[in-house]
Amino acid sequence: MLRKLLLSIAVILSLSLLAVAVAIARQRPPVIDGSDGEAEPLAWWSQKAIQALFDYRVGSGARSGYIALFAHEGEIVYATTSGWADVERRVPMTLDTPVRIASMTKPITAAAAMSLVEDGLLSLDDPVSKYIPVAGGLRVATSFERNADGGFDTVPLSSPLLVRHLLMFASGIGGNSTLGDDSDLEALWQEQGAHGGPGSLQQRVERALTLPLFEPPGTAWRYGESADVVARVMEVASGQPMPEILQQRILGPLGMTHTEYLPPPERQGDLALVYTQDEKGHLVRAPKRIDEETDWTPGGGGLVSTAGDYLRFGLMMRNRGSLDGVRVLEPETVAEMTRPHVESGVLVDQGLEGLGWGLGMSVVVDSAKSITIDHDGDFWWAGYFGTYWAVSPEADLVGVVLSQNEPGPYSGLAFAPGAAMSLALAGL
Repeated sequence: MLRKLLLSIAVILSLSLLAVAVAIARQRPPVIDGSDGEAEPLAWWSQKAIQALFDYRVGSGARSGYIALFAHEGEIVYATTSGWADVERRVPMTLDTPVRIASMTKPITAAAAMSLVEDGLLSLDDPVSKYIPVAGGLRVATSFERNADGGFDTVPLSSPLLVRHLLMFASGIGGNSTLGDDSDLEALWQEQGAHGGPGSLQQRVERALTLPLFEPPGTAWRYGESADVVARVMEVASGQPMPEILQQRILGPLGMTHTEYLPPPERQGDLALVYTQDEKGHLVRAPKRIDEETDWTPGGGGLVSTAGDYLRFGLMMRNRGSLDGVRVLEPETVAEMTRPHVESGVLVDQGLEGLGWGLGMSVVVDSAKSITIDHDGDFWWAGYFGTYWAVSPEADLVGVVLSQNEPGPYSGLAFAPGAAMSLALAGL
């Protein structure tokens, strides 16, 4: 009797271990080269803390799921998932689940723009009007509120809008109400800016550049539609549409085979679904369609990607422009992108301090003021649906954390991706 019991336990344990082995095999990190040798893994407590954070957020119904990859000294040292790509159908998040990365498109756009600069097709000091003539008539508002006639008081620019101003996000261009700007001028940008109506990239950008700027170019950081204007400049400068530019200069050379602009609905079957929270805080499918804008190719959003693909981009930036023996940017170009061109004012209205801005991404300028664990010189950016990417040169850590949640009035803070990066840094 005891022998049968022991045999049964042994069989159960064997089956359990087999199931675990199968699950691990399915979740094996993608093969991403570029390592410098044997890297130390994250501390066990760091791994446990990250997993517990994700599992708690999923188990409590705060978020549908997470994906995370971390590379130290060029090697993947931790990979994990939690939760669901499709809650209702119980489709799990996996390391290769594609997601909408929204504003994490911006660093990729910036890298492609700088590739054009390297090839002499574009200069940071070119006036934008060289590529988009309507920009020659830009004016700046003297007040963000409408005047008695219902219009805006404006003055001409004292110096032209330059390509570098677009990449610095110091262009004066608006169009992002998610940061809480409820001025009349921001409302106008929402109505008539690049995201305010239908059309191609060219049509949308040309419409936007008839609107008054918030500030004179080069004077203040503003999170708006600068990257979308950059995309149109890139098209004119290269003579290619934006998808071809990204594929030829960044995605193809880096082997980012799962990254593309949001495909049409019939090809979205593998995408993680987007969720949000109802008035009771319960997890529900996002009420509006996220797939309606497949008719244009912005520079500030629109891409879908996987954790493995975006880690390849991060490792290229960590390697100062190359990966797997393929160089896409010169080291001097990466250094220029990741140094602070704007020293202050970045996301201060979101309660964040210590951040500056490079070319297409944020840069930590004072880690002592940061609310997270980081180092001066770290560069990163996040996406609207809860995606996050960061490179810490001092710690030699690259991290990608992905989720899919549309922010709403009952969503709470999307703190887990940044917290996971902090836990990873602490665990080195």
